[in-house]
Amino acid sequence: MLISLNTALDLKIFSPSEPVGILILVLGLIFTGMIFYIIYAVSTNKESLEDKKIRTKKETLQQEKIGKLFPKKKST
Repeated sequence: MLISLNTALDLKIFSPSEPVGILILVLGLIFTGMIFYIIYAVSTNKESLEDKKIRTKKETLQQEKIGKLFPKKKST
């Protein structure tokens, strides 16, 4: 039964020495590389320029609000 199923499906086309098998291996390597790059990019926590602009804008807005809530006393 197993032998007849193997010959009916012709699984030899998926072997690493056949073109389809080589294509599968290459796609697997590309996918694995992309996954490792994503993990590296997330672990290094690099911010984009847009994120830095938004963060500094929020910090200045926060400082302005704090300044309005607690104004400095004028010493005269």
